[in-house]
Order: sequence, then C-alpha cells, then structure tokens
Amino acid sequence: MNRTISPWRSAAFAAVATLAAGVALAGECPADKRVPDGRGQAMGPTMPQGVTDVVRAMTDLSREPLALQGRQFRLRQLDIQPGGIVPWHSHDHRPAMIYTVSGEVTEYASSCAVPIVHRAGDVAAERNGTSHWWKNTGATPAVLISVDLFPVDKPQQPHDM
Repeated sequence: MNRTISPWRSAAFAAVATLAAGVALAGECPADKRVPDGRGQAMGPTMPQGVTDVVRAMTDLSREPLALQGRQFRLRQLDIQPGGIVPWHSHDHRPAMIYTVSGEVTEYASSCAVPIVHRAGDVAAERNGTSHWWKNTGATPAVLISVDLFPVDKPQQPHDM
C-alpha cells in the first residue's frame, strides 16, 4: 500500500518535533543555551547611547478596578539608532513585554550563554530574574514598543530602560 503524507501533516510533525527538541521561539534564548542567572552574558554598558525613550501612555493602576497599588501600566517607544545601546538593567521588580516593530536588536542576557537577536515582529518577555542590555548591531534604526508595570515609588533614571 502506497501512503502519501499530506503537506499539512508533514508541517505539523515538523512543528511538534521542533518543539520537542527544545528549540527557542523567535527572539528567545535557545533552550540548550539557558544558564543560571549571572552565568550568561556579562554586564554591559550602564548608560544609554543613541536611544530615544518616549513614554506614550501611563495608567495609575490604583485607580482602576484592579486596584493594584504602587504600579503604573506604561507604554513606551524606544528608537535605537545603529550602534545604539539600551543599557544594563534588571526586571526583578518590573515585568515587561517588548515588541520589535522594525529593525533588529541584539539582547545580552545574564541567563543566556549566547546573544539573542530580536527582529521585527518578535516579542520578548522580561520578568523576574531578567538582567540584560540591548544593542542595535544593524545598519538601520530599530523601533521597539515596551509595556511594563512600573513602580510608582521609583523615579525613572536616564539609565533605566
């Protein structure tokens, strides 16, 4: 008996095999390169360079039905010029999501043995235990949208990205 496998079935099998192998999704540290925090990429620059950080909107969550005290829901746009740097920072008290709108940036995370490349359309989850810095290693500007739960009692410093 001659059995042919449909292209859809082949694609589904390939997707399952890829996930089972532990390959990272776009913009994530590959599973086989994840290391304990502090054993990945070294601490990088501590001041921004060639990056514009504009807060586009903020919501005081203590005034919303959620009534989350001490946090603001914040949306920012970061424009990173070629060679630009988002300096070393931690997300231990500030979870965030970063969407790469255009361009390409490289993340150097304390919990990944290799740099992580983020391309247009990628989303990076930044949570407790994430310390990192980013650099635009490409030839064109990169645009990122960042949403985070920013602590109200922490004034933003120029190096806090």
